[in-house]
Amino acid sequence: MFICNVKLSNGWIKKLGITLIVLILVIVFIVVGYKFYASTSKVMVRDEIDTSHIEVNVSNYTDILKDSHENIDKYVGKEIKFTGFVYRLYDFEDTQFVLAREMIISSDNQAVVVGFLCACDNANNFTDGAWVEVEGTIEKGYYHGDIPMITINTIKEVSAPKDEFVYPPSDSYVSSEI
Repeated sequence: MFICNVKLSNGWIKKLGITLIVLILVIVFIVVGYKFYASTSKVMVRDEIDTSHIEVNVSNYTDILKDSHENIDKYVGKEIKFTGFVYRLYDFEDTQFVLAREMIISSDNQAVVVGFLCACDNANNFTDGAWVEVEGTIEKGYYHGDIPMITINTIKEVSAPKDEFVYPPSDSYVSSEI
């Protein structure tokens, strides 16, 4: 039979407890510091992007759409280029349409139409559902409130892209100053 008799003094238990508490606090500070540093560096990287000409694609479509609606003034005057399909509502003017994409909103592939209001003199030359590529300038427009509107400089009909859908703004979406 093996018997182990350990005598613990009160001072030794206190030292062990204090050491564990200090170790836990150090780990917490390291984790919090890392998360703060990681989030700060993301913002800095976004701020360094050249935004004189905005190129919209599938991966940044809804991030730019959301940010431009939330911060119209910082986008006014910026050049933008992107592709979408022509979408009209009954109360649009003859020169207006939405350059749209369908955004997947659920796991069973339900989608809603999202996009930028556009204006150009030859808007009637393009039918609803036609895929077009536009280049234009972002202005402050009005449709049931202030919204970003693209004044089109060039527009051309294109074939539908391989990936027609966009997805909600990313979890890493951070509004950035342009």
